[in-house]
Amino acid sequence: MAILEVNNLEKHFGSTRVLEDISFDLEKGKALAIIGSSGSGKTTLLRCLNFLETPDQGTISVGGNVIFDAANRRSQTDAEIRKKRLHFGMVFQSFNLFPQYTALKNVTLAKELLARERPDFKANKKAILEEIQQEGLELLTKMGLEQRAGHYPSQLSGGQQQRVAIARALALKPDILCFDEPTSALDPELTGEVLRVIRGLVEQKTTMIIVTHEMAFARDVADEVMFMDGGLIVERGPARQVIENPQEERTRQFLAGYTQE
Repeated sequence: MAILEVNNLEKHFGSTRVLEDISFDLEKGKALAIIGSSGSGKTTLLRCLNFLETPDQGTISVGGNVIFDAANRRSQTDAEIRKKRLHFGMVFQSFNLFPQYTALKNVTLAKELLARERPDFKANKKAILEEIQQEGLELLTKMGLEQRAGHYPSQLSGGQQQRVAIARALALKPDILCFDEPTSALDPELTGEVLRVIRGLVEQKTTMIIVTHEMAFARDVADEVMFMDGGLIVERGPARQVIENPQEERTRQFLAGYTQE
């Protein structure tokens, strides 16, 4: 059964149609890599899934439940959007860490804020916060950053900051983890450490959508690759097939140009 189903999604910015009739699904435990040139709609699609942008048309379902319907205004209130975001963990290009907080605090902050809404929080505050801290430390350990928990973002390398951002996205245990060009802000020597973490998550059957320009990584790690161009899904299929033997001319031209760069 598909964990994610997207049907007829569209997004416009003024008269510009950025996404047009986007429909796809994603099975639980699978990794989908999205490739395409700048302006193809890749990042906008992720932002729509995470409700940083509101689609103008279409539906989004998670676990068989419709969580967004553009025709239903009641599914678009601020309170509803906050709930829907919990389904998606987002890792951005530029880390987006809070500079005034330590690595550990960046990982635990969202969960702490949500915990304060629990009816039993006041009575069990100490135990709840200790549990959240422990979970945060375990995630940082998983990222190889157990010795950096008390460090601030300015004291961390770009690769370390991105690994903190991944731990933060995992902290709320989302159904789907979304990466938006997670290595684009990194120097080449730091790219490998982040890709190794993502590869490990794939091996653990974490459900993921990865917008990436790392073609070899997409080919070797993702289950499927989806090529977008001009706000459309042009081609989708098994990763190695799409990268090595694309069926659509637009896909071939993109990959040929990419290889030459």
